Formats: sequence, C-alpha cells, structure tokens
Amino acid sequence: MDRIWLKNYPKGIPADIDLNQHPSLVDIFEQCAKKFAENTAFISMGTKLSYKELDKYSRYFAAWLQQQNIQPGTRVGLMMPNILQYPVCLFGTLRAGCVAVNFNPMYTAHEVANQLNDSGAEVLIVVENFAATVEAALPHTPHLKKVIVTSIGDMLGSIKGSIIDFVLRYIKKMIPSWHIPHHIRMSSVFKEGAKATFTPMALNHDSHAFLQYTGGTTGVPKGAILTHGNIVANVLQAHAWVQAYIKEGEDLIVTALPLYHIFALTANCLTFMRFGATNLLIVNPRDIKGFIKEISKYKFTAFTGVNTLFNALLNNEAFRKIDFSSLRVTLGGGMAVQNNTAEKWKAVTGVPLVQAYGLTETSPAATVNPLDLETFNGSIGLPISSTYIKIVDDDGKALPINEVGEILIKGPQVMKGYWGKSDETTKVFDEEGYFRSGDVGYMDENGFVYLVDRKKDLIIISGFNVYPNEVEDVAASHPGVLEVAAVGVDNGPAGELVKLFVVRKDPNLSAEALIAHCRKDLTKYKVPKQVAFVNELPKNNVGKILRRQLRNK
Repeated sequence: MDRIWLKNYPKGIPADIDLNQHPSLVDIFEQCAKKFAENTAFISMGTKLSYKELDKYSRYFAAWLQQQNIQPGTRVGLMMPNILQYPVCLFGTLRAGCVAVNFNPMYTAHEVANQLNDSGAEVLIVVENFAATVEAALPHTPHLKKVIVTSIGDMLGSIKGSIIDFVLRYIKKMIPSWHIPHHIRMSSVFKEGAKATFTPMALNHDSHAFLQYTGGTTGVPKGAILTHGNIVANVLQAHAWVQAYIKEGEDLIVTALPLYHIFALTANCLTFMRFGATNLLIVNPRDIKGFIKEISKYKFTAFTGVNTLFNALLNNEAFRKIDFSSLRVTLGGGMAVQNNTAEKWKAVTGVPLVQAYGLTETSPAATVNPLDLETFNGSIGLPISSTYIKIVDDDGKALPINEVGEILIKGPQVMKGYWGKSDETTKVFDEEGYFRSGDVGYMDENGFVYLVDRKKDLIIISGFNVYPNEVEDVAASHPGVLEVAAVGVDNGPAGELVKLFVVRKDPNLSAEALIAHCRKDLTKYKVPKQVAFVNELPKNNVGKILRRQLRNK
C-alpha cells in the first residue's frame, strides 16, 4: 500500500520502528529504572516515588508472587485508582512473568465476578474502598485464590498515610464494611517480598502482558490479548512521535485518566517512563476543585485527557488562572474532541489540543496528529510508524480518498485476539490481517484520518446517514450548553430522528433556542427534533459519554 501519510510526518519520525530494541516491556522498565534511578517516577497526594523505589517495591511484589508459587502466565487482577500501589503492582506482575488484568474499581460485584471468571485471574489486588464489592463477588469466583487489600494511604508515608486512611474510614466514611477471609495486606506482601528471592523471567514479544478488557460500549466486554510485543511496539511508536517535545528526565505529565484504562496506561505511564518523566497521579479527577488545586502546585509540561474532562476544566474559573507557561503537549483521545473545546483550550493554555486515536485492541495508539500543529484540524491524525490504515465499505472493499467507510488498522501494536473467544476474534480481522475498528471515517489526500463516528451509533433518517459527533459538535458550540449527546430514536416509517440530551450551562436555555441554533449549521434532516435536559450524562471510566444508555430514555 502506498503510505501517502509518510510525506507529512514531522521531521525525525521513522516510517517504521525497530521492535528488536526490546524483547519485553520488562526490559524497557528495568533499563529506565536503572538509567533514571534518582528521578521521580510518580507523585501521589504530595508523596514522591523514585524510579529506584519503584524498582525495589515492584521487585518485592514479583518475589512475593513467585514465593506464593504463582506461575508465569497467571492472570493477576489490579483493581485500584491512580495510587502509587498501581504501578508497583503492575510492574511487579509483569516482572514475575504474569499477565496484568485491569479492573475498573467502580464495577459492580456482578461485573467483577464476570471479569474474574472470564480472565481466570488467581490473584486480585484491590483498594479497600472497593473491598466490599469484591467480597460480594467472591462466592461466584472459583478461580480466585488470593486477595490483596491495600489502602489509599499505604504508600504515602506512615504519618500522612495513617491520617488519610483515618479520615477516609472514620470521618468521611468512604470505606464500606467488608470481610474477605484470608485476605493479605499490602504491607505484609512487601515485608515478605523483601525477604524472598526474585528470579527474573525470560520474556519475549509473544509473551502475554495484559488482558485488557474493552469498555463494553458496544456489548459485553472482551479481554484483548496484548503481548509484550504489542506494548513495546506502541511505546516505541509513541516515543518516536513525541520525543522532539519531551526533555529527558525533566518532564511532568498530568495523569488524571485512570492508569487501568489503556489510554493513560500506554500514553502516560509507559511512554513517559522511557523519558524518565514524572507522572502526577490524580486519584479522583471528578473532584474538579481538588484536581485543580493539586495540579496548581506543579510546573506540568504534558497533559492527556478526553473531551469531557477538558470541557469541565475549561468551565472552571480557577483552572483558567493556572500558570501554563511550562505546558508543551496536550493530547486528547478516548472520544472525539469537539472543535469548541479545542479552541477554548488553545485560548486558555496557549497550547494546541492535539487529537489522537486508538482502541483497546491497538494498545491503543493508531493515529496521532503532528504535535507542531498550530490550530486544531479536526482530524485524528496520521497513521503512526509501522501502521497501515485503510477505509472500506460494508463489503470490505477498499474505498478511495475522502470516501467514508469503516476504519481498518494493521500494525505490530494490534492485539493477538480476544481471550477465549476465537469466533469473536475471527470476526474482527479481515483476510489481510487488518483489524476492523467499528469506527467510521475517511482519509484525505495528505494521509490525515478523520473520525466520523462509531458504526453502531449511526442514525439513519429516511435512508440518510447522520453522525452523532457532527450534531454534537454543532450543539456544543451554543454558549448555553455544557455537555451534549445525540442519539437516534424511533420515528416509525421514516426510520429515526435525532434526539439531544443536554446538560445546561445556562439554566434558561430552551429546546427551541437550541434547535434553532443547530438549524443554522445542519442540513434539515440532521437537525434535532427532540431535546431532553438532564443533570448529567452517563459516562464510562474515562469520561466517554455512553450513548447506548440514552437511546431508550
């Protein structure tokens, strides 16, 4: 395939990456831990963890797993928000040759049990705030052998940690009562691991690193098998793309999106590790006031997020007063970034909001915009090194430039398949080995890819296709709108009509005024016919709006 996008690669970015640089993610980690030993790797609630300490504690955890006769390839569940224990347990799991399985701490007991059983995880680390959920799931999880319970304050220092845990348990009462027989405390794991012998594992590109579950936005979550080769590839691809803008050993990235989600995991935790950078962990980004107070203390240089997060920050006066003089890179992904949001971000911070695109199944990055863009271009970027993109019609036939179809992706970062679901795996790959993304878009003559929408979110009106992203972008430009989602609802013989669900910024905004606003920029059949005002929109763990939950309301 003629890779037309290569002509627009920024200077210094290779057409292909050399996977042979590292046999595994553990190799990258251990090299970085040695090279940047004295640098701060993570900051959580004011407590710093150096690369040297991360190396030590992750080795303790790996040694403990081996001492417990947990075999290489065993799935280990991580059910924690952005706290220091997460990277420690993550790298410890990988160093022991085990497979990390990320759990959303907000899961219900039913969802936890389903994922434990599907993955066959034998070990689970959970922060005590959510231990009651695990307790409720235990009767339905025969594979689970060991549960490690940690607290928010466990690695924040004895005095600070004790105070924080006391406040959470007894003042704010944020820890529901729980009882898990034979559970193990994280402090005991470290004590025992410090005395145990750690045996390094021989890992290669084919070794499994993660079972990363899809968000379930299009059905039942499935575990994408991401190998060490997949993740190494994406780290090298991302590193090549951002290296001109990152100063080795000097950068600090705001990590508000949860590390258990593939976006922050690869973009923040793993890619920036290769620069010896610091991840500023935000435990609860929904607490916008606390979030802004925390980041105000630091000269951050990079920031990742999703449209809803950027929007929430921009609508806060305290955020607009922050010193952004050190900020060099802002990366948006996870969902479409709206033009209005991107323009406001540039106006407030002075830094362009650069959009990227990927999926759980692609580790995740597949396309990224050049970081030197002066203005938001609306595209999701160029295919990154060693990545091929094609646009196809419903029959799988490749489409020419500027024609809309499904986006298909091929590259070393694409998963090996879905865990235990060979039929589902077969469905998502074409005969040339391209992964069917389920997203609709097109590529222009310069190789830039434009995301139109999710294939399953398409609204069909009298035979015409209406893409929710386009309608939402127009509606969101109204000054009285804070957040908006567009869905299709039944309209009899005509098929569907467009309905908006809106969180108002202006309490006086009427449905009629918003529809009139949309009518100015949308063709008649695309104009919303119904508007429902709501207090909030349903979102997944990273803030992506879940349209499917709105369709029947």
